Amino acid sequence: MQSFEDQQPEEIRERKIGFFWAILPLAIMIIVMLFTVVKLKEGPHVPLIVGTVLASLVAYKSGFTWKEIEEMMYKGIRLAMPAIVIIMLVGLVIGSWMGGGIVASMIYFGLKILNPAYFLVAICVICAIVSLAIGSSWSTMGTIGVAGMGIGLSMGLSPGMIAGAVISGAYFGDKLSPLSDTTNLAAGLTGTELFDHIKHMLWTTIPALILSLGAFAFLGMKHAGGAVDASEIARTSEVMGDSFLISPWLLLVPVLVIVLVAMKVPAVPALIVGILLGFASQVFIQGDSIAHALNALQEGYKINTGNTLVDELFNRGGLDSMMYTVSMTIVAMTFGGILEFSGMLKSIMDQLLKVVKNSASLIAATIGSAFLTNASCSEQYISIVVPSRMFAKTYQKMGLASKNLSRALEDGGTLTSVFIPWNTCGVFIFGTLGVGVAEYAPFAILNFLCPVISIVYAITGFTIEKLDNSGTGGGTAVEDREPEQKLQPVTE
Repeated sequence: MQSFEDQQPEEIRERKIGFFWAILPLAIMIIVMLFTVVKLKEGPHVPLIVGTVLASLVAYKSGFTWKEIEEMMYKGIRLAMPAIVIIMLVGLVIGSWMGGGIVASMIYFGLKILNPAYFLVAICVICAIVSLAIGSSWSTMGTIGVAGMGIGLSMGLSPGMIAGAVISGAYFGDKLSPLSDTTNLAAGLTGTELFDHIKHMLWTTIPALILSLGAFAFLGMKHAGGAVDASEIARTSEVMGDSFLISPWLLLVPVLVIVLVAMKVPAVPALIVGILLGFASQVFIQGDSIAHALNALQEGYKINTGNTLVDELFNRGGLDSMMYTVSMTIVAMTFGGILEFSGMLKSIMDQLLKVVKNSASLIAATIGSAFLTNASCSEQYISIVVPSRMFAKTYQKMGLASKNLSRALEDGGTLTSVFIPWNTCGVFIFGTLGVGVAEYAPFAILNFLCPVISIVYAITGFTIEKLDNSGTGGGTAVEDREPEQKLQPVTE
């Protein structure tokens, strides 16, 4: 057995890795990923392991010891541990809320007041408001989003459309909320005053939301013009009424969780309160045994009504249902940890800087590098941290205010994380909403419009602000300010 000293984290020595060797593991991983996921219809775990092995070999060839490579992997996993805890708790929330009749009540009353013609617009706006209030896209998707999926599916809407509307709304609120971790992180790392950062993001986010709502209105009217089976919706409501005790009082559970998060109660205790209330609802309101309620937490809620739609809606949740997501997150972060801490990612970023000739190419490179970091390191927090380090001085040298950098980081990092199946955001959405990236990506309209609008602004110069006479553009010089935030991928 190793002594305590032998088990201490290895000090990772800096190495210079050439661009070819740095990008080789990432390029091969993406090729293997596309073949495995698109062609063979298999999961992304093995391609990520292939990428990890190749990155390890490149790191070893570059002079790193095996202990150093191991420590890179562990550092990557440690970075994702708070997110893994949230993922597991969300599985427990879904299981308990299914068994407690909470989701059934939300769907039941939602079907009474919402219409397919405007449902996509309504769920997008609702998610935007909730996320703006609590500052968390993950909490919004894990509560309002789950119920929204059930309501929309009961109306016969496409799962991809519903998920896209939920994601667009959730990330709108998350991006503009002063309570959001990513919003504070982007502002802090670039030395931008928080509300200057938020105001500057309005220029890209508000037009993207308006265009998204217009698209959802069109899709909703198109669906409403088709054959919406009102009798099927009525049957679904009837089966839910027979299977659960439906009550508006049960809606207080998600409201309480949202209020707790809005009051800055940390995500973990807020979710635990939701789990306990869901468990109590299943035992004392729905009349299930403690054994059944515990099983719903572990294996997910089980119901057999004979109605295919209702059974598909409610047979889900539980800790076990999140293990696929947890394992993918761990594998992805081992790969990302090696790329980040070996310096491979820095080598790739250095090449991006060589093509920067003006402010337009600088902002486009920032957005592109944030997306690349999302794909390679599988964590949206790193997609903000790494490019902020790489580009901060270049923005100041070009006379650009730091708010331009902070906005580009959010447009390219926070929002595009949902388009990477192995990113923590992509796997969370799959585990929570049950919809894969390929299915919802065309409908996550706000998420892909914001980077496009940001690049258009960069090309035209519209809303691109220069440094003021003090040389800061309304904030502390980016290289003179140390980040105060800790890197905690928890509540997004």
